[in-house]
Amino acid sequence: MTTLDKRVALVTGASRGIGFATSVALAQSGVHVVALARTVSGLETLDDAVKSAGGTATLLPYDLLKGDLIEGLGPLLFDKFGRLDVLVGNAAMLGGLHPVAQTDPALWERVFALNVTANMRLIRTCDPLLRASDAGRAVFVTSGAAQSCKPFWGAYAASKAALEALVKVYAAEVAHTSLKVNLLDPGRVRTAMRAHAYPGEDPMTLPAPDVVAKAVVSATLPTVHAHGTCIKAA
Repeated sequence: MTTLDKRVALVTGASRGIGFATSVALAQSGVHVVALARTVSGLETLDDAVKSAGGTATLLPYDLLKGDLIEGLGPLLFDKFGRLDVLVGNAAMLGGLHPVAQTDPALWERVFALNVTANMRLIRTCDPLLRASDAGRAVFVTSGAAQSCKPFWGAYAASKAALEALVKVYAAEVAHTSLKVNLLDPGRVRTAMRAHAYPGEDPMTLPAPDVVAKAVVSATLPTVHAHGTCIKAA
């Protein structure tokens, strides 16, 4: 199988930016997209975009910071669709830019709860379905911040480094299956998070999220052989 037609994908952080663009691109490829985000209005806008693209979506207004709710996602997807072929772990938060010595512990915990722990819970609940797929694919969006370790990026950089370790360990654990697990580094992208981190930057000098979306879709194809790697979007 070389196409994504008739497959089911769960995309987190789907109401804007990379998640929004990825959801539309997957839908255009014939995937039924299960779009998860906190913002109902953003999901409704996404639904309109997916329909305009000739695709279909199921909207899930979920707050991934409420960890216990995540555990029920796998059974919910099984009951409704009987399958899950693709997981795109995209939802994340910057948490502001602060010196490590002045970081608010509560904010630190929120950043790790969303950027790391929520993805661990998603793996827990989606793993049986992804393994059952004939070509399960899981892609987690990371950041160059995990390696660059710039001043003031402590919470975000540390959380993305932790995510990378988590995903690589998971990939090693499923290496004997047909499931392929990878990270994807989008690079510099025109998103709200990027604008918050670099308020003086001209957003029109950056690639649109659609560019990254194409790379994500490519990473979810049944023909993909990459596993346990970090794919660069550009």
